[in-house]
Amino acid sequence: FLNLERKEMPDIDMDFQDDRRQEVINYCSARYGREHVAHIITFGTFGARASVRDAGRALGLSLDSVDRVARMIPEKLNISIDTSLDESDELRSVYETNSDISRLIDNAKQLEGVTRHKSLHAAGVVISKEPLDEVVPLEFTSRGDGNGTVMTQYAMGPVADLGLLKMDFLGLVNLTVLAQAFEMIEADHGKILRLTEIPLDDKNTFDLLSRGETVGVFQLESTGMTRYIKDLKPTSLNDVAAMIALFRPGPMEHIGSFIEAKHGRREVTYIHPVLEEILEETYGVIVYQDQVLHIAREFAGYTLGEADIVRKAMGKKVPEIMAEEKGKFIEGALERGYEKKLAESVFNLVEPFAGYAFNKAHSVSYGLVSYWTAYLKANYAAEYMASFMNSYMDKKDRLISAIADCRRMSIPVLPPSINKSTTMFTIENGADGIPSIRFGLAAVKNVGTEAFSALVESRKNHGIFNSLSDVCKNGDLSNANRKSIESLILAGAFDEFGDRGGLLEVCDKIVSLVQEETNLRNSSQVSMFEMLGEESSNSLISIEIPNSITSDQQKRIWEVELMGISLTSSGHLSKLMDCLPDDVYVTLNDLQSSSKKRTTLAGQISTVVDRFTRDGRPFKVITLEMIDGSVEAVVWEDTLERTNGLWDPGKLVQLHGSARERDGELTISVQKAIELNLEELMNNEVKEEKKTLDSEQGLTSKNEVVYAEKGSAAQNSILDRNADTHLRNNGSRKKLLLYLKESDDVKRDQIVLDDVKRLLLGYSGSDDVALEIETESTVVVMDWNPVKVDACEELQTNLNNILGDSGHVSVQSLMF
Repeated sequence: FLNLERKEMPDIDMDFQDDRRQEVINYCSARYGREHVAHIITFGTFGARASVRDAGRALGLSLDSVDRVARMIPEKLNISIDTSLDESDELRSVYETNSDISRLIDNAKQLEGVTRHKSLHAAGVVISKEPLDEVVPLEFTSRGDGNGTVMTQYAMGPVADLGLLKMDFLGLVNLTVLAQAFEMIEADHGKILRLTEIPLDDKNTFDLLSRGETVGVFQLESTGMTRYIKDLKPTSLNDVAAMIALFRPGPMEHIGSFIEAKHGRREVTYIHPVLEEILEETYGVIVYQDQVLHIAREFAGYTLGEADIVRKAMGKKVPEIMAEEKGKFIEGALERGYEKKLAESVFNLVEPFAGYAFNKAHSVSYGLVSYWTAYLKANYAAEYMASFMNSYMDKKDRLISAIADCRRMSIPVLPPSINKSTTMFTIENGADGIPSIRFGLAAVKNVGTEAFSALVESRKNHGIFNSLSDVCKNGDLSNANRKSIESLILAGAFDEFGDRGGLLEVCDKIVSLVQEETNLRNSSQVSMFEMLGEESSNSLISIEIPNSITSDQQKRIWEVELMGISLTSSGHLSKLMDCLPDDVYVTLNDLQSSSKKRTTLAGQISTVVDRFTRDGRPFKVITLEMIDGSVEAVVWEDTLERTNGLWDPGKLVQLHGSARERDGELTISVQKAIELNLEELMNNEVKEEKKTLDSEQGLTSKNEVVYAEKGSAAQNSILDRNADTHLRNNGSRKKLLLYLKESDDVKRDQIVLDDVKRLLLGYSGSDDVALEIETESTVVVMDWNPVKVDACEELQTNLNNILGDSGHVSVQSLMF
């Protein structure tokens, strides 16, 4: 790290479990002295658009006119105002013809690049030999605490220029997952695991990776990486580390060669024998930065320090620097007796990797964490997955994927329960000894960790709640509100006390009784009910739950909205595996592994988005939940006409269509679709009549499938009236999507937009609004966050009348 050829201090990056990062900083302060340790500041600066908007505000210009100018700036990363004037004819035109706009832009140029605000760097910490206040200006952080957290007033660059040692203390959630999993394993199995004692040759681990079961495995989860790791079939930690290093721009194109060589399907060759010793471990493919350095040393006579300078120069891709370094490289190779043509070939071989490759220590460190996570998943699956879900509780897509993977591994994920759940995901061992994962209360939408932590504590002292009244009286719900209680009812947490529809009707009584009991406890007064004795108390405060029967379909819809996935009846998706033919894919993994262009799959609809083609024809974009993940399906106009009433969130469907992969993401273009009746499939009542969608006639048995009736999807209610009223009062479930096409007439576009704004203001409500603006060269999609409306049919009709040929309106169902 430190030698005469290196001109700057090294970068030291260290990853710690994210919930203990502060402990490391506290340790450094205690070990080296608080005056020697500080956080590093970071500064936010004015970009092109921010400069225009702030300058307009200072000049007192109207918000609409300033916003119109700001939107003329092309959406490119770090673009400047001068570059925008060169690239945008519209912006240059108004700048040259409108004096107010000219003044606005000239003032905005003065702001551009100026520091706008300061904040604490997410990872940067500096440790010095001398007291820091003698070397660099300091200040207390805005988050100031009792310990007086301090940060430098210089950013990363100047701190390094002073010769100070800056370190990145990064919080890595995967290390937290490992730590929590160890705690669960000790509690469930009485076994204490340590990272350093995990064997690195575990067959179960390498088998799991070879099967591509990488959900929840660090660095190996993406679709592309999963496919490559399955093809590689790793047998050592070095294989895993190499794949992590290769899965980057530049080296990625050589992954196929690496895999073919590992399995002996390609002969390993080298440009020159001197490269064999350096590249032998990676089958002749340059994988690590270290190999670049060694090639420069062995082939061109560089010292390692000089080679590192060349590596950095290559990474910057500056033509002049590249030409200079290439000349030095070839000259060194010639001095060592190599031919010029060979020297050029070696340089060209090295160049693509220099700027992108990992160093080997980094790759092996990441590979080790990947291996550890895979080891726990392969050998302690329930504990690892519960810990993983706790760490990603606020990321619904990761949570859904993890639950689906648990189903694939036959690990039951049990619904939330007011008597059995804690706020987190926990392990429950059934009578048969098979572990299950109990859904955490805090993972339900609208329910936070604080709302029910007090209830969990009170349950430890009181024991199991025998009735709804018992929960209200003896469970501490003082931190819970109506919305959180209602959400738990709809998610099934109160199912043991009554039907969800009936519980929903008495939600007001529950909230009222909870408030009364909370007030009594806080006042330290004895209630009249307590004076009458416990039996009288229970009889007087009992809540009568109306008799009702909520359908499984309705339950699935509620669960998808509040938990992202349905857990009703032990997992309907899992049951599909036994009910459908082998040629109908129920797992995303099997679907992705298939080489078929036309395919049949089954799953549960989770989201539905209404869209329109450029010529105004309707189509739908569906998210279909499968056993181990989700896939996007597009229903075009011709298919939509035949299946228009089918596309409701929560429904189980079977689709047939063509599969297309782009950038690692799979999309299904639907040609045929049917709704599945799970109960009748399981009863096998129509076994002889069951057909697959491959048949030209399709499935026609009334007992097996229910074809969607033709009609307007917008008129189909997602929830029944009762539940719709409750959810409507407690949060938006729809998004109004405005599709606008930019014309050549700027004034006309402004008039249309102004009319739209005025109309939206007259329909205030709780529904979100988003814009999709089509320009000549691109389509921009953005949320219009400040605007909330009631997305009723009247508003949609009026908007369509205003837009005319300039666009149209659609409504998106929000189920998450």
